[in-house]
Amino acid sequence: MPIKDSSTLIAQPNLTPTYSLSDWAKGHQSLYDEHDYWIDDIEGQIPPELQGTFFRNGPGLLDINGYSVHHPFDGDGMIVKISFADGRAHFSNRHIRTAGFVAEQKAGKPLYRGVFGTQKPGGFLANIFNTKIKNIANTNIIYWGDKLLAMWEGAEPYRLDPYTLETIGPDYLDGLLKPGDAWSAHPRIDPHCAMDGGEPCLVNFSVKTGPTSKITISEFNPAGQLLRKHTHSVPGFAFLHDMAITPNYCIFVQNPVIFNPLQFLLGLRSAGQCLQFNPKQQSKIILIPRNGQDQVQILEAETCFIFHHANAWEAGDEVFIDSVAYDSFTTIDPDVDFREIDFENGVPGALWRFRLNLTTKQTEHEVIDQRCVEFPTLHPEMVGRPYRYLYIGAAAQPTGNAPLQTLLKLDLTTGKQQIWSAAPRGFLGEPLFVPRPGGNAEDDGWLLVLMYDAAHDRSDLVILDATDLNREPVARLHLKHHIPYGLHGSFTKLVVGL
Repeated sequence: MPIKDSSTLIAQPNLTPTYSLSDWAKGHQSLYDEHDYWIDDIEGQIPPELQGTFFRNGPGLLDINGYSVHHPFDGDGMIVKISFADGRAHFSNRHIRTAGFVAEQKAGKPLYRGVFGTQKPGGFLANIFNTKIKNIANTNIIYWGDKLLAMWEGAEPYRLDPYTLETIGPDYLDGLLKPGDAWSAHPRIDPHCAMDGGEPCLVNFSVKTGPTSKITISEFNPAGQLLRKHTHSVPGFAFLHDMAITPNYCIFVQNPVIFNPLQFLLGLRSAGQCLQFNPKQQSKIILIPRNGQDQVQILEAETCFIFHHANAWEAGDEVFIDSVAYDSFTTIDPDVDFREIDFENGVPGALWRFRLNLTTKQTEHEVIDQRCVEFPTLHPEMVGRPYRYLYIGAAAQPTGNAPLQTLLKLDLTTGKQQIWSAAPRGFLGEPLFVPRPGGNAEDDGWLLVLMYDAAHDRSDLVILDATDLNREPVARLHLKHHIPYGLHGSFTKLVVGL
């Protein structure tokens, strides 16, 4: 396939921004209200074959009684649910009533420190030696084993009622977890697990890190029952946000970062602000066999920082991984308001492909696309397999760092691209691919994406035909309010809440 190598890219002059920072910042407002209504303001037509429920998680509150969080990733989780049936759609949202959320709402002020910079009021004296972090359950949401689980990688998931979104409470996965145990917010679903006769299974991980890190892999059948669990030790501090899978491996990129907790312990900085990127250290790719028996392999790779992987697959003695890679990791400044971020001087993420030779232990990488991108998605049947089409949020400009305002469809066989743009006043989150019932082609389906429309100070759910992003959207569902920028979501064929 045509690949753009970073060494051959020609620098382009700065382009006129396609957005205004004030427009973008308006999408970072708290949504205090909880809603429940049929969506009646629609452009286009909802496909009648689109049946099921779209869930999305993200920070719903960006302040506590007027006390702003320092970074949106510290905001309390809120679930958005849009159910589709017979060409109609119903919207509801609920804040997740974690123990920390309930306590802080009652107190009317922050009672906990945040991972990404939020401190308790009162200066360092109120924060010194206070290492207790609130479970904010704000990163992902999945329906599996008849449970709706809201996830945050620092602790156990919270279970919600899929019909009402009411908070049931912490879920310990039938004894797999103990209170406070981490469980990643980035599970992967193997659509046809070879170890289970081709049945689907959910694969997730947890990390306990320090000078040596322990990674625990757990796999579950569709009923939510534990199939396999195994733990492996790897050297060094491991900041692992996401994982890719193949039929035989769980794959991680160990980012080259150093963690010095002294200022965190002294109450001067958050834990996230104590991470420092080390450009002199190579990234490491960790391959953990899913059978839990074969040897773990660790290969050195190009120095970069990775939050999210797109996909991975095996080909003979080689493994390929497509990931959103950053040249470095920028430490969160304790003195900067996140709504005033300097995008133009930020580090953009680009789509990289890693190629690993498991015989020679050599790795190499190529740049698939240099455009600023994040939040990749693909047909769920292609997870862990060779694939052709990838969909991803992107900046409107071909170079430089900027908010996500477009969706790209990348044909990884021909190198061709399609693009749909919400610029200049629309800002996008993570797209989600939903296969068309009965469809056979890899791109036969829809893309669902929540978009903040600054011109109307509201959010839309946009439905796009995934076969051709150059067309106008199939439908735009105008909500009655905005939704704060979110993180990850999922789709289930179960129609809930109608």
